[in-house]
Amino acid sequence: MTKGILLEAERRSIVELQHINVKLPLRGAVDLGAIVPIFHSWIQDQVCDELLLDVADYRHVPDGPGVVLIGHEADYSVDNTDGRLGIRYNRKAVLAGTNQDRLEQALRSALQAAQKLEEDTPANGKLTINGQDMEIWINDRLLAPHADQTRQAVAAELTTFLDRIFSGTSYTLAFNSDPRKLLIARVRGEREFLASELLDRVSEPKIA
Repeated sequence: MTKGILLEAERRSIVELQHINVKLPLRGAVDLGAIVPIFHSWIQDQVCDELLLDVADYRHVPDGPGVVLIGHEADYSVDNTDGRLGIRYNRKAVLAGTNQDRLEQALRSALQAAQKLEEDTPANGKLTINGQDMEIWINDRLLAPHADQTRQAVAAELTTFLDRIFSGTSYTLAFNSDPRKLLIARVRGEREFLASELLDRVSEPKIA
């Protein structure tokens, strides 16, 4: 094993990624009031992989969590944190597997929710992701404290993951700098993708 590969392996080994959040920014304005009954219908039909329990409406909170579909293992929301509106998947339960497996699961869940919201919102209020940006949050300060060593380890994992998702196109990866906040990676692709395109890329077999 070369020194460079060894150093990358060491960086990865120091962090376990759990409670991953993925947020997919939305295009244009969204009527959050229309999301409330849609999320209630998801509970009635149990359309997600996780057990869905309730809907919390935070529309009154400026730049807040928006409308949240609360689940046992994970939450889904149309989130407006920091004034950036997007579909957010928040994994709450610990998930087995590798860091790559957990990144894949979180992105897939967010994209599936985006596709379903695109189908369920009315034509005059159609909800679509912008197809170019995403935010990946590590919602666990104990496992992933906001520090330089953590950022290096997370960057190594994300680069492996994003190289596969954006294969054939370039992207940028940057982290927020405020240590008082959760570690957030902001990703921007060189072009826009449909949710279905990204889902196909997530589902492609990994190359050993």
